[in-house]
Amino acid sequence: MNNFTFYSPTEFVFGRGTEQQVGDMCLKYGAQRIMIVYGGGSIIKSGLLDKVSASLDAAGLPIIELKGVQPNPIDTKVYEGITLAKAFKPNLILAIGGGSVIDTAKAIAVGYYYEGDFWDFYIGKAKPQQAIPVGVVLTIPAAGSEGSGNTVITNTTTHVKAGLRQPMILRPKFAIMNPELTMTLPAWQTASGITDMMAHILERYLSNTTDVQIGDRLAEGMLMAIMETSEKLMANPNDYEARANIMWCGTIAHNDTCSLGRQEDWNSHAMEHEISAEYDVTHGAGLAVIFPAFLQYASEHNPHKVAQLAHRVLGIADSGNVKEDALKGALKLKEWLHNTLNMPVNFKQLGIENPDLELMNTRLHRLKGEIMQGYMPLDAQATMEIYRLAL
Repeated sequence: MNNFTFYSPTEFVFGRGTEQQVGDMCLKYGAQRIMIVYGGGSIIKSGLLDKVSASLDAAGLPIIELKGVQPNPIDTKVYEGITLAKAFKPNLILAIGGGSVIDTAKAIAVGYYYEGDFWDFYIGKAKPQQAIPVGVVLTIPAAGSEGSGNTVITNTTTHVKAGLRQPMILRPKFAIMNPELTMTLPAWQTASGITDMMAHILERYLSNTTDVQIGDRLAEGMLMAIMETSEKLMANPNDYEARANIMWCGTIAHNDTCSLGRQEDWNSHAMEHEISAEYDVTHGAGLAVIFPAFLQYASEHNPHKVAQLAHRVLGIADSGNVKEDALKGALKLKEWLHNTLNMPVNFKQLGIENPDLELMNTRLHRLKGEIMQGYMPLDAQATMEIYRLAL
């Protein structure tokens, strides 16, 4: 196990009706002026925005709204938010929504204090030193951004989708999580979120670090729980207990609990980012296409952890042939994603008939370097092979 520092200060307020506590939570963390960030009309139609606004009003907190955050959040909305924030001067940003909204709020939070272009942080040109505190009312369990120090934004000019990881300043101060708020989600969005959180676990699980049994067993247990609970949820979308378990799994999957002391991968996410940046597909759906292809490639080139996944999680009997078992596991996960979650598992099913693999692969390595390190070193030839497996 490697050395590590773990800092996870987020306070989670979980359960039915917890959104009514938002005003008190904002006051608890010193809020005096609040910028609310949200997406489309769903929180208006559901009445959630009215509930939150009433709670903030009762707490005597002035607010300003930034609405219209889209899936695969973009830089132009961040620039709009920074401009609005500098005029209003909030000392807490409240994100109401899922990962895209929270990631946008975090980008505004770090961009607020910076004299240059916030995008400098995402391409490694500068490192943020401070950020406006962020609070969350979660409505979509998927990205886990409510408990992480991560944020991902797409540059609309270059089509580069890049992430920033700053747990010391970007983990939300609090996250209000009511599983009831997720019951109106379409099945597609629920399934895409489940796929995303599974990918977050697998990016940490696929590691060459030895003697990380605690992290491995945490990851395996979560994957098994997600798969079992997902089947219940697909059968009954109003199952509160299933919704609650999935919501909490999404948080734990990405708050670094199962990544401590180990090398992580994240190359599958980088490859998917090129797809969603270019074709604006749902992130979880893109991962459903890329991850089985990545595991299939790994079955040949570094099969040991994929075989372990196959044996411990996916029900593949140990035949003594590591590569064969790993491949069976990769195909079993692909089948489960498609049959249980109705996820696309190739580019055609994703709605991309003729993907420009060369464009995506070239841009991928321009951003990530000639050799992408992780569970396997991947050069341009290797990543192109994975993209082709996803056809």
